[in-house]
Amino acid sequence: MLTSFRGLAATFLAGSALIATPAFAADDAADENVAIDTAGITAEEAAVTDEASLVTAPLQRAAQIPAEDTINAQGEDEAASAFELSGNVALVSDYRFRGVSFSDGDPALQGGIDLAHSSGFYVGTWASTISGGGPYGELELDVYAGWSGDVSDGVTVDVGLLYYIYPTENELANLLGVDTDYFEPYASIGTTLGPVGATLGVAYAWDQDSLGGNDNLFIYTDFEMGIPNTPITLTAHLGYTDGVFATAGDGDSFDWGLGASWAITDSLSLGVNYVDTEGPAVEDFTDAGIFFTLGYSM
Repeated sequence: MLTSFRGLAATFLAGSALIATPAFAADDAADENVAIDTAGITAEEAAVTDEASLVTAPLQRAAQIPAEDTINAQGEDEAASAFELSGNVALVSDYRFRGVSFSDGDPALQGGIDLAHSSGFYVGTWASTISGGGPYGELELDVYAGWSGDVSDGVTVDVGLLYYIYPTENELANLLGVDTDYFEPYASIGTTLGPVGATLGVAYAWDQDSLGGNDNLFIYTDFEMGIPNTPITLTAHLGYTDGVFATAGDGDSFDWGLGASWAITDSLSLGVNYVDTEGPAVEDFTDAGIFFTLGYSM
């Protein structure tokens, strides 16, 4: 918390006012042609008092003007407080992305950092270990930037651009000259329906080399509701994919899930989710299952 310079100035002014008061009284007496001697103050003492007032007046004015260093310090503190840095780390039993396993059915370690400004703009990065058996290597690194904020009472919008990077793409991808990285703009709108929070979103990756010259459209809706007087939150998800990432043979597919999370502390949570997707159930790839998450936010 910042120390109020205005409060310090007020304290200084209160002390200096006690010094200046006799000078004001002497001026009033002179204006009313009252003899100073009758007030018990000699003319010489009055002169000294007037002289003292000339010294204290500049001090009073100086006390009312904040020092430049203090102004700069306050400005820097206010600018710093406009930014918020947050982070998260999680251990998941299987990294599922829109119903598909990216960790070959194995556990994955994930984490991210976000820097947000009070204006609503933000930048961030998120990473996860993935299966090393494909051309994407063993690490996914996402970098994104966007804006999020309230556009009306109870309605929040989030728009941005996400860049998927696979920095450890394997030798086969390098040999074939395959580009695995791609961009995906996204947008969502969120509100509350009674006790339920609802989000409707869309993400679209245009045709890029890493997608084989194809594009992909993803539309989803998420719901969440906290159980009153408990640390438990229930969630539901439904997604629709049309494009290169579809899991069904006809080029489009649905994925869905149900989950619950338990807030162990303000920062630590445990989640459980059932995830399934349309199309052939390939083991450790698109098969349905129950998965766990242990997450920590800061």
